[in-house]
Amino acid sequence: MASWQRTHTCGSLRETHIGQTVTLNGWVNTFRAYNDQIFLDLRDRYGITQVVVEADQPEIFKLAAEARSEWVLSISGQVRERIIDGKQKHNTKLSTGAIEILASEVRVLNRCPTPPFEVNWVPQENQVFVDAELANEDLRLQYRFLDLRRPTLQRMLMMRHRLNKVIRDNLDVQGFLEMETPLLGRSSPEGARDYLVPSRVSIGSWYALPQSPQLYKQILMVAGYDKYFQIARCLRDEDLRADRQPEFTQLDVEMSFVEQDDIFRVIENLTVDIFKRCLGIDIPLPLPRLKYADVMLKYGSDKPDLRYGLEIVEVTDDFSQPDVAFTAFFEQIQAGGRVRALNAKGALAKLSNKDQKELEDVARRGGAKGLGQAKVRDDQVQAPFWKHLPAAVQESLLKKLDAKPGDLLLFVADKEGTVCQSLGMLRQHLASVLKLYDPNALDYKIAWVCDFPSFIWDDEEKRWAANHHPFTAPMDEDLDKLESDPGSVKAKAYDLIINGYECGGGSIRIHNPDVQSRLFKVLGMSEEQAKSRFGFLLDALKFGAPPHGGIALGLDRWAMMLARTTNIRDVIAFPKNQKARDLMTGAPAPVDAKQKKELGL
Repeated sequence: MASWQRTHTCGSLRETHIGQTVTLNGWVNTFRAYNDQIFLDLRDRYGITQVVVEADQPEIFKLAAEARSEWVLSISGQVRERIIDGKQKHNTKLSTGAIEILASEVRVLNRCPTPPFEVNWVPQENQVFVDAELANEDLRLQYRFLDLRRPTLQRMLMMRHRLNKVIRDNLDVQGFLEMETPLLGRSSPEGARDYLVPSRVSIGSWYALPQSPQLYKQILMVAGYDKYFQIARCLRDEDLRADRQPEFTQLDVEMSFVEQDDIFRVIENLTVDIFKRCLGIDIPLPLPRLKYADVMLKYGSDKPDLRYGLEIVEVTDDFSQPDVAFTAFFEQIQAGGRVRALNAKGALAKLSNKDQKELEDVARRGGAKGLGQAKVRDDQVQAPFWKHLPAAVQESLLKKLDAKPGDLLLFVADKEGTVCQSLGMLRQHLASVLKLYDPNALDYKIAWVCDFPSFIWDDEEKRWAANHHPFTAPMDEDLDKLESDPGSVKAKAYDLIINGYECGGGSIRIHNPDVQSRLFKVLGMSEEQAKSRFGFLLDALKFGAPPHGGIALGLDRWAMMLARTTNIRDVIAFPKNQKARDLMTGAPAPVDAKQKKELGL
């Protein structure tokens, strides 16, 4: 055994170890030097232990005096109780706070220059640690090997490990097989942009890195593997946000001989298990099932945060009456638009004039041309448009919106999609500024959203596009409208939402090759194009494909939710920044001419 081989971790020693000779390895968290003693707090991912070096051992005293933050040391010595001047001096903030190590040997395993930012752990009450003051995120990503030493990130990544463990245990018990699918596949133009890889052996041809294992897992169902899962790495070349990364991890699940309810049962069972074993929380079942049309009307989003109310109210009929002389709203209605409203209860006492002005900016970012604001006072409603409304309409609006003195009524008139988006964003903004929920509470509102449209109209390409993906089965009762009225066709698709995030999405798949061919035609693909892009799938479906369906859960978002952070980079060991760059390694980076020549570039 090497002389520096540790016998214990920095978080494991207790009073029961007093008198034992031990060896600890770790990083210097903090140090305090005096004439006759040096105190080093030695840290690893398990905790912190205080080490005392006495001046009566000059050789190791001199060595310890040189040590600085983040040096890697191996320290051997005897465990003793923390006592100062004959009095017990336990540190209740540390799990190791009853003891310390009297060093008999100090070995420097590696030195560290002055770090570009502080990474030391700060002990708090209740045996927890917090970070030192955080540096700029780009700087921390550049030195990710230092940033990852922070206790917050360590807790989050340990939570992620626990999440993966629970998933594998749960699905194994339910009879699922974990199987791997290729990383090098064929490009599929439907959906987000692919990351492409040139082939050296087939010059001019390209692989695509997987956006998901979708087609492979469907083929596994054709092959008879009726319960499949994979913790899969996926890549999409898309614009980044706080909850997105170009490479991400998803739990991929597929089942044969199932309908929607069967998928729900498996995932609800898994959800209960995850929250119980990761956070100790009981999730009541069954999870609510919400219709897409209803959530868009009430919340302006297909992934609503259900921790608070603040529902959107339809008021188009009130402004459609012939004696309403408010042209701005009436013109939108005449053009096929809608008028909807939110009631920010008690907001007048909580929002400054500046805050109220910001509401209009939020609505405009959602696409609205403006925002009607009506302030409900004790004796009147203050709004430029209110005087144009007949008394009966005023009374109807106040009743529909349950308006009381002190409330702020917000109106948007525009086409359907714009009204939904702008009021949905306003709802989220108001919930934050009015503090309608506690972001740190263990409060999780989980639900299914179902009955999505199968297709959305692509204005740029002037054609129908798949709302989810082109392998999603339409509702049986809508099959006869597939060619004649695609916009009215609903899909056997479903999303799982948690606190305003889409944390999973899936569908029952098309297992009939004729229906799949029909759907490709609706998407504007000729028979030749469909065969060129997806011929292997169409062939597979002809060879006895069972009814099947599945789902993919975004594990980065799940980890983010469990860790109660709003930044997905916190739960990924080596994330990209918001420009899709790895600041630590410098990727993406140029390659030399020889490599490009080999690839025919």
